[in-house]
Amino acid sequence: MPKTPPKLTIVPDAAALAQAAAKRLLARLAEPRERFAVALTGGSSPEGLYRLLASEPYRSQVPWQRVHWFWGDDRFVPQDDPRSNAGAARRLFLDRVPAPPENIHAIPTDAANPDEAARSYEAELQVFYGADRLEPARPLYDVVLLGLGGDGHIASLFPGQPQVDETKRWVVGVPRAGMEPYVPRVSLTLPTLASTRDMLFLVTGKGKREILTRVLSGADLPAACAHSQGELVWLVDRDAAPARRDVA
Repeated sequence: MPKTPPKLTIVPDAAALAQAAAKRLLARLAEPRERFAVALTGGSSPEGLYRLLASEPYRSQVPWQRVHWFWGDDRFVPQDDPRSNAGAARRLFLDRVPAPPENIHAIPTDAANPDEAARSYEAELQVFYGADRLEPARPLYDVVLLGLGGDGHIASLFPGQPQVDETKRWVVGVPRAGMEPYVPRVSLTLPTLASTRDMLFLVTGKGKREILTRVLSGADLPAACAHSQGELVWLVDRDAAPARRDVA
């Protein structure tokens, strides 16, 4: 599956962004496949999407028995901690829908440390995938959802940290977060995130306009290094959208 250039899609507001993201996700999940894999993201940007997935008419369009839910990263905290990405997704939609428990693959933040959690999650992904090496023509995921950090990080890959350059590991421990909350993390690596049919960035709010402009102009930031074996779409609301003349 060849790489494609990123596409910038601008919508009026956060509500329209959630609807556009749900429509794109449901289109993937309507394909005639035996199972699907979706990597979820944390932060505030996906909250509207998650709420839509738990409500009609979206809820009844998801083939819950065939969809497996993963995470691109998480904070190394218990799932009942308000900082947990898995806990947030459960509260917003996974606990409100008929998703089989065995289809929910949270990062094991009850491990002894982030590195052990990373090794365990990598092993789980490899079992699901059926191999220990990713093949470009056979993506691991159908959809990878991502947000954009105020410093240009994605998942828990922070600027200037060695995890950004990892190419062999599927999952890494991140002992020091680059911004709040300053807790250790576990994150998929760039090649693992890239193994998808759809990579969908969700970006909202005026506070993201400056960093999004830098990323789309090719700044040396993790978000600018993101790539996809399939489609790569930046879905942004009008407040976050840079002026076209600001993007190289």
